[in-house]
Amino acid sequence: METPAEDVAPTRLTGLPSWLMTQTAAHAHRLVANGLAAVDARGYHYRLLATLDEFGPASQAALGRRTGIHLSDMVAAINELADRKLVVRAPDPTDRRRNVITITPTGRRQLRRLDKQLDRVQEDLLAPLTSAERDQLTLLLARLLNHHARHH
Repeated sequence: METPAEDVAPTRLTGLPSWLMTQTAAHAHRLVANGLAAVDARGYHYRLLATLDEFGPASQAALGRRTGIHLSDMVAAINELADRKLVVRAPDPTDRRRNVITITPTGRRQLRRLDKQLDRVQEDLLAPLTSAERDQLTLLLARLLNHHARHH
């Protein structure tokens, strides 16, 4: 089936790496959001559980810095995870004004399920690439991201 002419972007756009990355990122975002929604989760849930699993208990402020989740969204996401018994929130013994968030065993099981779901999403996203091309793309994207993160 042919794409209608009015749906084709101009060549001067489609040849720009920035345009290609933006379009691919939008598609990847939709795939991830839909994949996580299929297992009743959101991207914030995955980010928080993965961060807690890798780095251990943390304050909401530390979680916000590590995950890039704004504090106003952080509270709602932690509430959702706590309601599902995936994390526990307890007063910090060194500073009672703040809470420490800890992943639970149930949270670790959910994280493993989310990992498997995201593996399927990655497979779908990268389907046209060989294993070597996937590795190369990942390295190149990481290099770009690290470069720009250091310079901002």
